[in-house]
Amino acid sequence: MYHEKFKGSPYEMGFRWGSRLAANGNYILENIGFPMSMERLRFAAECLPVYQNYFPEILEEIHGIADGQNCPPEMLHAFLFSMYAMPPACCCSCFAVSTQSQILFGRNSDFLTSLKKTNQNVIYRFSAGTSFSFTGNTTAFVQMEDGVNEHGLAAGLTSVYPHTIRPGINAGLLLRFFLEKCRTTEEVLASVQKLPLSSAQTFTIADASGSIALVECCGEKVTVSRPGPLPFVCATNLFHTPEMMAYNNLRTDNWEAKRRFQTMDRFLTAHSPQMDFTDAVRLLSGREGFLCQYDTRTGKDTVWSVIYDLKKREIFRAEGNPGRKQFRIDKRFSFS
Repeated sequence: MYHEKFKGSPYEMGFRWGSRLAANGNYILENIGFPMSMERLRFAAECLPVYQNYFPEILEEIHGIADGQNCPPEMLHAFLFSMYAMPPACCCSCFAVSTQSQILFGRNSDFLTSLKKTNQNVIYRFSAGTSFSFTGNTTAFVQMEDGVNEHGLAAGLTSVYPHTIRPGINAGLLLRFFLEKCRTTEEVLASVQKLPLSSAQTFTIADASGSIALVECCGEKVTVSRPGPLPFVCATNLFHTPEMMAYNNLRTDNWEAKRRFQTMDRFLTAHSPQMDFTDAVRLLSGREGFLCQYDTRTGKDTVWSVIYDLKKREIFRAEGNPGRKQFRIDKRFSFS
């Protein structure tokens, strides 16, 4: 996993990173794992006005990358805006637990082993004062798949194979928006109701006050679930609320999403009221049932795992499959 620190304005961050890659002979458009089709280019052009209206800072960063790489920004738009809306997409597991003694957020990121060397952990610190600092993890760049910001807001996504796609903001850039613009779970929930969505996904959200929620959403509908009598929410790569189940596509390979959900739901039902960090490690590392035990000969694996302890403001990450790699504390990111 690469570790990157970004500081400055969005354009400056993008330009410095794109230029550094180019200086080392690394050109993003030569390393994309799927064809850059006319369909993706058209879709990105349809999405562009949405980003201009709701998230112009991300366009500035992409423009900086493009200038640093000496490539058309439209090609990077096509790559980034079509992710999640047009598969392939990662398959992941996510949970949040909130009690009087613990606020824990955990996530396994499951993806292709052939691309694991390009996974990134990043720290963003903005100079303009319009966005919050955050640290996050991604299988690509610019978009984020999990992270926590300076105010102790943590978020993680799981992709769901889309029923339909429409112009809007996709899962990884939605999560990036939450980390940059929201302080609390309530602010995330207000944002997701107003933003146009291009892809289908879940978001698991937790903040430093202990407020947790699960959002299941696509371009047609958004639902929010709160903890019931037990203090947890969890998600994999299927919708589970009655209102959203009609939007599941069960004909695609979702990497045993039902089995992973059952593992988390069963364990959290039994242990969430007294759950601690050690329990979170046991769950994510597959010691309590199937969650990360992929046959790597199929090209699938859990490529990283994170635990955000929001009470203690601590970050732990296993850079690789947590069944084989240890969680280590990361003290590089400063909370406000």
